[in-house]
Amino acid sequence: MPLCRLLEMQGASTLRLPAVEIKPIGNRRETAAQLGALADFDVIIFTSSNAVRFGASLLDQQRDLALAAIGPATARALNQAGYRVAVQPQNGTFDSESLLQHPRLEHPAGCRILIIQGSNGRPLLEQELVRRGAQVVAADVYQRVPATPSRAVLAAILNGFTAGAVQVITATSLEIAANLLAMATPALREEFERAHWLVPGERVAAGLRERGLLSPLVQADSAEDHDLVAALIRWRSSVSGA
Repeated sequence: MPLCRLLEMQGASTLRLPAVEIKPIGNRRETAAQLGALADFDVIIFTSSNAVRFGASLLDQQRDLALAAIGPATARALNQAGYRVAVQPQNGTFDSESLLQHPRLEHPAGCRILIIQGSNGRPLLEQELVRRGAQVVAADVYQRVPATPSRAVLAAILNGFTAGAVQVITATSLEIAANLLAMATPALREEFERAHWLVPGERVAAGLRERGLLSPLVQADSAEDHDLVAALIRWRSSVSGA
């Protein structure tokens, strides 16, 4: 996991507890047939690197399509697949709200827009584009399902907390955070309440408070790995007095 490697490069030790499993859905040929000619879309938006992982094959090596990425990780995935990104957030934050501020998407009335995404994600992007007058088609190419760690795995994580080896929990989305809380045993939930939570911005922080989590939160500027690491370094410096 790139984030774990970056943290370890900064001298941290990490414990990995997957909270979400990513699984492909649908049949590529059937999806492609339903979408028709991709050149008929004015913009094709990929909402995550997983959307690229499971949906880039739909592009069928067409290099002249207008592609949009919700953030740098998604753009990198498209670049690595051989595609150029024409539209991505320009204000330094990487979410649906920021992407919608791009000039290409501010006034999309009459445009046909394809969103390649995971199922049951945030509906904001599609809803707002429709409200602005765009004709939007959404293609779900993967699904996120809660992970189901074994009792032995949860016991090992609990031991890490009780031994003082864990001070910070990283949750890069509200879905991941909610899954972590749901899978926790009562004893592990107590440890979760004592730890700091590293989260990407106010929306996830507010969602955790709504779910009753009272732990101190460390907010990063975005869910990008470098922003998460930078926020953790700032927090560590503040508590150590460095």
